[in-house]
Amino acid sequence: MNHFQGSHILSVNQLDLDAIQTIFSVAQKMTPYALREKRTKVLDGAILGNLFFEPSTRTRVSFGCAFNLLGGRVAETVGMASSSLSKGESLYDTARVLSSYSDVIAMRHPESYSVREFAEGSRVPVINGGDGANEHPTQALLDLFTIQKELHSKGLGIDGMHIAMVGDLKYGRTVHSLSRLLCMYKNISFTLISPAELAMPDYVIADIENAGHKITITDQLEGNLDQADILYLTRIQEERFPSQEEADKYRGKFRLNSAIYTKNCKSNTVIMHPLPRDSRLQANELDNDLNNHPNLAIFRQADNGLLIRMALFALTLGVDNQLEKYECPVNWYSRKADR
Repeated sequence: MNHFQGSHILSVNQLDLDAIQTIFSVAQKMTPYALREKRTKVLDGAILGNLFFEPSTRTRVSFGCAFNLLGGRVAETVGMASSSLSKGESLYDTARVLSSYSDVIAMRHPESYSVREFAEGSRVPVINGGDGANEHPTQALLDLFTIQKELHSKGLGIDGMHIAMVGDLKYGRTVHSLSRLLCMYKNISFTLISPAELAMPDYVIADIENAGHKITITDQLEGNLDQADILYLTRIQEERFPSQEEADKYRGKFRLNSAIYTKNCKSNTVIMHPLPRDSRLQANELDNDLNNHPNLAIFRQADNGLLIRMALFALTLGVDNQLEKYECPVNWYSRKADR
C-alpha cells in the first residue's frame, strides 16, 4: 500500500526508515527517465503548481523538470511581488484557490513554517521546497540518497560513518533536515564546524545526542577533517541575516580547495554542498580547483535531486507502480543516454 498517496511532504519528521527506503527505491526506478533512455507519460494531464516565493534556481527548476519528465505540466509563480500575497492575501486563501488549479503543489517561502500553514488550506498534496531557516526535506532526502550511494561505492554504509558539517549551521536549513534524518541511523560521528555565532541550533544538537550519536563542536577547520567520510559544506545564508554587514563578518571564514583537502582529509572523503556555492572571491567556500576531483559529489548530488523529486511526485499522486505502463521511446538525440 502506498502511504504517501494524497499526503503532504512538509517535514523529515514525517518519515521513518521504511518510508525513506521506499522513496529511494522509487527514485532508483526513475534513473532511465532522467537519463532520457526512455520516457513515461504517467502524469499526462496532471498540473504542478510550482510556487517559489523566495529566489531559487536548482530547486525550482528541479521540481519543474521532475514533473515534466513524468509527463505532467508545470504552472509557475515566482517571487512574492508577483503574487496576491503582496496584496495581503493569506496563505490559507492562496492555497484554497491555487489548489483548485493544480494536482500537486511544490512551494518555497522565506518564513519558517509557512508551507505548513499553506498546506492547511490546500486541497491537493503540498511538498515543502524550503521554508525559511526551518526545513528543506527534499534536499535532505537527496543528500541522504547521495551519501548512501557515495559510501556504497567505497564499500561503506551510513551506520558508523563520520560526517563533518561546515559553515553556516545556524541558518542552513539543509543541515537541520539532514541531521534529523541521520538520527534514524546508528553510531554516527558528527563534527560541527562553524563560528560560535553560526552554530547548529540547540534543538538539532539535542536530537543528535538523544539518538546516541557522537558530536564534536569546534570553530576550527584544520585538524578536524581527518576522520570524515562525508564533508558537507554550506554557504553563508546572507539573506537570513539581519544585515549585509553582519553576513559579511563570516564570508570566507571556512574555505576548501585542493591543497586544504589534500592536507586535512582522507583520500576518499566525499565532498558535498547543497548549492549554490558562493564563488565570489570574498567567499569562495568551495574552490573551482576541486571541480574535477573524483570525490567532489556536488553535481551528482544535484542529479539525485531530480530522481528524489520524481519519486515524491509519483508516490504522492499514486502512480509509482504505473511508470512502465505509460512508457514510450525517446525520439531525439540525447548525450545523457550515451553516458
